[in-house]
Amino acid sequence: MLLAVAARAELKWEQSTVDVNPAPGEKQAVAHFKYQNTGTTQIRFKSVKASCGCTTTQTQKEVVNPGEKGEIIASLNIGDRTGQQVKTVTVQTDDPDPTKTTTILTLRANIASSLEIKPTFVYWTSGEAPKTKKISLKAAKEFPVKDIAIKSNNPNFESKIVPGKAGEWTLEVTPKDTSHAMGTSLLLQTDYPKDAPKSFYVNAQVTNPAPPPMLKAPMRQINSTPEAKASTPPAVPSAPPTAH
Repeated sequence: MLLAVAARAELKWEQSTVDVNPAPGEKQAVAHFKYQNTGTTQIRFKSVKASCGCTTTQTQKEVVNPGEKGEIIASLNIGDRTGQQVKTVTVQTDDPDPTKTTTILTLRANIASSLEIKPTFVYWTSGEAPKTKKISLKAAKEFPVKDIAIKSNNPNFESKIVPGKAGEWTLEVTPKDTSHAMGTSLLLQTDYPKDAPKSFYVNAQVTNPAPPPMLKAPMRQINSTPEAKASTPPAVPSAPPTAH
């Protein structure tokens, strides 16, 4: 007796989340999402869309026959991004099972900073002496920058780069005046890579002084026990009139 087996398509993914760790200086973080059609009929990709314009996708084929393998490649343009970046790719197929037509793929890129900046923000309180504050800059080994130029969008701050040992610098920032609140964004322009030099930002600000704490009026103590009323002495009866 022969039993009929229902034809079905089934796209299985090796993993739906991929972690990538691009080296400093790399332009893209690339994730490979591998799959296989373990069903008995072909399956077709209807759409493959990234969650943002900074991520592009590439499919090897539009139709996956039974038993075939392939992959979808997602590439994140790093630009000036640092830290963990999470991007998604939504894949839609013509799988007849509505619970399997859509798959969300996740790219997690852990982007190390090419230039270590400590701290990234310096400030002075209004009225404080306008002393120079220093910021240390250190390039990663994989980021062979040789020179850093600095630009400020506020002429009321003076800044300069002081070279140290190879791959290290000190950024000195000094406000001309601290009598009022103001700020600036300092652009650090490197010379690497040559075709698209990376840039970084540091912020400096003169802040208003914190307001003095409000004085609270002393609370008046309220006696919860009702005051005792003065008792009225009983009336003294008058003596009867004397008979004459």
